[in-house]
Amino acid sequence: MTGVPASAAGGPGAPGTRGAAGAPGTRTSGAGTSGTGAGISGTGTGTSGTGVSGAQGPKTPLGGGKLGAAAVNQASLWNVANLLTMLRLVLVPGFVALMLADGGYDPVWRAWAWAAFAVAMITDIFDGHLARTYNLVTDFGKIADPIADKAIMGAALICLSWLGDLPWWVTGVILGRELGITFLRFLVIRYGVIPASRGGKLKTLAQGVAVGMYVLALTGPLATLRFWVMAVAVALTVVTGADYVRQAIVLRRQGLAARKATAEEAEA
Repeated sequence: MTGVPASAAGGPGAPGTRGAAGAPGTRTSGAGTSGTGAGISGTGTGTSGTGVSGAQGPKTPLGGGKLGAAAVNQASLWNVANLLTMLRLVLVPGFVALMLADGGYDPVWRAWAWAAFAVAMITDIFDGHLARTYNLVTDFGKIADPIADKAIMGAALICLSWLGDLPWWVTGVILGRELGITFLRFLVIRYGVIPASRGGKLKTLAQGVAVGMYVLALTGPLATLRFWVMAVAVALTVVTGADYVRQAIVLRRQGLAARKATAEEAEA
């Protein structure tokens, strides 16, 4: 396919018109490079973004790509998964207020505190599922979700120990394990990600049930049952914590070995 020669288009400095078979094609950017304003050999591949045969290509405003991406990222912050995470963060001070209301021993206030704790635990299950299923994972969610998990559980344990319902060493073991494993994940993230195991999920369930039973003002056989549920939760906390440490050590060794092998191949 041939284009209109520059001389036929009005010579140098003429408006940048071009096309195929004599049909003019409009250039959105005006004159072409060096003031000729004509497409080379009629291909129409100039900087104006026009396609073959002089057809106009998509027009993108200057900086529109960055602005559009920023708008999408900003909008994605307010998805349902992140809203559930925010709800859990808001529930933390509300839970503490309900838990300690009227001295912390009123059964009615404790029941309301349990309801707030239950909502937080349930939303913890759904927000992660929704984020993974519907591709709603955001940087905010990655940071805020584990913070919300630790905050509601930590608030409940500290309140229970403060009121004398739960020994401080139990609170120390559970919170120490959670914070320690979180820190360990960050240490070995350069080598890979430690996946959540079935034991870890079972530990979370046991902790939620046990703490929820302690939040309620239970008496009689149920009070005895909650002691054993908490014992199981503490045991799972210790065992799964040790397993995560083992995985972190193995992951680090594998990462170092892979780096060494890559370095040796580069030198060879």
